[in-house]
Formats: sequence, structure tokens, C-alpha cells
Amino acid sequence: MNILVTGGTGYIGSHACVALLEAGHDLIVVDNLYNSKIDTLEKMMRLTNKEITFYQVDLTNELAVDKIFSIHSIDGVIHFAGMKAVGESVEVPLTYYYNNIVSTMVLVKACLKYNVYRFVFSSSATVYGDNTVPFVETMDLLPTTNPYGETKAMSERILIDIAKANPTFSVSLLRYFNPVGAHESGLLGERPNGTLNNLMPYVTQAAKGVIKKLKVFGSDYPTVDGTGVRDYIHVMDLAGGHVAALNNIKKGVQIYNLGTGKGTSVLELIHAFEKENGIEVPFEFVNRRPGDIAICYADVSKANKELNWTAKRDIFAMCRDTWRFEQNLVK
Repeated sequence: MNILVTGGTGYIGSHACVALLEAGHDLIVVDNLYNSKIDTLEKMMRLTNKEITFYQVDLTNELAVDKIFSIHSIDGVIHFAGMKAVGESVEVPLTYYYNNIVSTMVLVKACLKYNVYRFVFSSSATVYGDNTVPFVETMDLLPTTNPYGETKAMSERILIDIAKANPTFSVSLLRYFNPVGAHESGLLGERPNGTLNNLMPYVTQAAKGVIKKLKVFGSDYPTVDGTGVRDYIHVMDLAGGHVAALNNIKKGVQIYNLGTGKGTSVLELIHAFEKENGIEVPFEFVNRRPGDIAICYADVSKANKELNWTAKRDIFAMCRDTWRFEQNLVK
């Protein structure tokens, strides 16, 4: 199929593009390069030996988006593009609401106009709020603690309502847990522009000596060792989940958790990184961050059953592939 991928040069988007190309799909990638780099495009093509059509376009630009749809025959859309820093969203909420929600509406409007009825949306486990673990797709969504999470929940509601009003529209909402890792080649990985927002890049910065110590937020949570527990998933397993969702898309709305179904504490992740890569990660405990929950992990039985998908790589593979990518960056 011809698949339009938004945010396709970003961390998760680029790995998903590789998986989609390897699965035989042709890609049109749209990205404004706000939080990604153009050389990622060449790396994706080198890894797959396939061409990618690319547009540097902001999805809030309705005329530019409409033009792309008018030029290409598109069979489906995977929508990754969006601002995603939780802390930043609290500081500039209007920017997040405008960018993340307007871009989704512009994209769906074009889909309906040009009869594109397959739509896979990059959502987040953030929409569950502080629910009881494991998080199950049938749970009521709780108010999230930040504007970023609210934009995901609102986008989900918009897509659900549009699917109700348009019976031919097929939507797959994929709720990610905590993506880490990199492509096993070491060519693709997490390369954010500006401030780092996820744990693993800080782990590698501490390992490389770029920062003195990794800050571990909170040591008194009701967990195995007092640190927060999260469901870390290898980015290539997550990429495979998108291929499975696209290939198994059905009319109406389907919601799937994409995680491992297993929680790992921050300290367990640090120690796994040290053991796998033979390098010390200096860290210090600091106060909890407002809004952080103690434990978050997925019930993944629905994706296992309906998509025939499961996360195969363990925490050690995530740490190994991350470090390989980081070492390639400095060569």
C-alpha cells in the first residue's frame, strides 16, 4: 500500500518507516523537522534499499496537506507527528493544543476528502492517568496531569467521533508505553533536538560523561526498590506493532496497548544498562516530579490476540542497541 507517514523522521516514526518498507509498503513521509534531522531520511533508505517520497511540511498548514493528498494515491495514514515533551507542554500549553489537535483535524479532513479510510494514530499510555495497573484498553480515561496527555486524549475522542459519523472510516488507536532502544544496525536511534525528555538519553549521557550524574526522580515510591516502574518497549517492537495494526485494521475504532506487559523500575533499567554494556552509570536521587505516577505497565493481551503481535526484545536488548547507536554517533 501507499502509506502517508507523518513525523516519519522522528524517533518512533523513523523506526516504523523501516518496518513498513521491509513489509513491502511504499511511503510518503511528511515532517516539519521540528524535532528530527533530515539525514534520518537517507539512513532509512540505506537500511531498506528503497526510496521514500518526502515533504517538509507542517501539518497545521491545510493547503500544503491538501496538495500532498491531491498528488498521491494514498491507501492509509499513520500519524506520528506531534509535540511530546510533558514538561514543555505545561509551560506552553497553547502551543501543544494547537499543534497536536489542529494537525490531527487537518489530516483527517484530507482523509475524508480524498477517500482515505485507514488511519493509525500514535497515542500514549498517558491517557490512562493514575489508573490501576495493568492498564487495559476498556478503562475509563482519567484526567491526565499535563497538556500533552490531554492532546492525545482529545485526538482520540475526535477520531472516535469521526469514525461514528463515517462508517467506512477505520481507526486504530495505539497507546504506547515507554519506547527505548534503537535499530540494531546502530544507524537509527533517539536524537531529539534541544532538551532531552526521556530517561534513556539521560542514561547514555551519564554513561558518556556528558552529564555528571543521572537524576533519578523519587526513591520512595511503593515499588520494588522505591523508584518509578514503567513498561519499557523496544522501539523496533513498537514499529512492528504499527505494521500489524495497519495490516489488521477494521472498520470502526480499535484500541491497542503497545508494551511488554512487564514493569521495570528505573534502578533496574540502570543496572541492566551497566551489566549489558560494561559501563558505569553514575546517578543521584532527587525529589519526585509533580504528576509522575508510581507504576505504569500494560495489559497487552488484546494486541497479542487480535494483531498477532507481541514484544520480543527484552530490557537488555534495549540497553545494548541504545549504546551501540550512541557509540556510532561519536565516531
